[in-house]
Amino acid sequence: MIVVDGVPISAHSSSTSQGIDTLLSLLENPFLVSASNSFKAIPERKFSVSEESCPDRSKWVYVFQSEYATVDPAFVNFVGTDEATTCVGLVIRNQSNGMTSLAHMDSPKIVDRGLSQMLSLLVDDNVETVLEVHLIGGFEDVSPKHANGRTGSESHSDLDGYSFPLCAKIVQALCTREETFHLQTSCVLGHNTQRDSYGNAFPIFNGFVVETLTGRVFPASFDRTSRCPDEIVRRIRVTASFEDPDRNGKLLETYDTKKDRFIIAPCRWTLRQYRIASTLIHHSDSEILSMCSTSPDAEGPDFVDSLKRQWNYLIEHPYWTETFPEKQPRIFERTADGGWTRC
Repeated sequence: MIVVDGVPISAHSSSTSQGIDTLLSLLENPFLVSASNSFKAIPERKFSVSEESCPDRSKWVYVFQSEYATVDPAFVNFVGTDEATTCVGLVIRNQSNGMTSLAHMDSPKIVDRGLSQMLSLLVDDNVETVLEVHLIGGFEDVSPKHANGRTGSESHSDLDGYSFPLCAKIVQALCTREETFHLQTSCVLGHNTQRDSYGNAFPIFNGFVVETLTGRVFPASFDRTSRCPDEIVRRIRVTASFEDPDRNGKLLETYDTKKDRFIIAPCRWTLRQYRIASTLIHHSDSEILSMCSTSPDAEGPDFVDSLKRQWNYLIEHPYWTETFPEKQPRIFERTADGGWTRC
């Protein structure tokens, strides 16, 4: 169940609505509209290891696309993500102890099982839990008017675009679960959309962080040095997981909550992916954008560079066992200065 400003939100039970009607009402909710405006007024926080952007030696956990992490405020000051265009960041925080779970959702197919993964370390069946929720990301790559004018036979998968179907599925899943979710922020779709002089839409924010101690949410961006540890391998793991039958609608797990460390499980990539990388690396930047992005006009400036670095890694390491010798995970422990070192 979703609660906004103390008021339960009625869920639409029709299987054809798939959360669309509820989402449309949330987009117009005065409390959430005000919260979105307040969020947009907050200065963006920039994270970098190479610069003095975090002089207090803050410890953070970075979440890539398709990943999630549940963090303990005793170990972690911030948990965040960025590089989201049509993706949506979902935060669920246990108000009583500050335990915070953040997921970078990229498909309606991972929402149901992903929610269960996120809640597994947040909810104690024997204790009443207040769950704070924030939704940030996505933009108007499909008009809500289009969704509102659907026929009864349409589902979210029939709508154009990516952001709206994903947001609708998240809302539908939150509404139908037994837990009570206190929705604090819903800066998605139209609330996270700006347009250039030609009318092209793109997100206002591509990233954010949660301060675990207070639960405050800030717009944020991360540079290459702060998207760690094991940036390239984790990026490749996201791509390789799309062909992994064992993933089965789950978010990718990388972070060990109880020990404040990363465990990157082995992932297989094939010679087919090596051949794809060898081909795509020779295309122009504009061709790469059009072929590899769900929103070519809205991507960040380092999108193509990140892809090229992944492809170069695959070309240099065509066999996945070179990266995961004896099929063992790659483990990274926290250092005294808040960084990471491989065990």
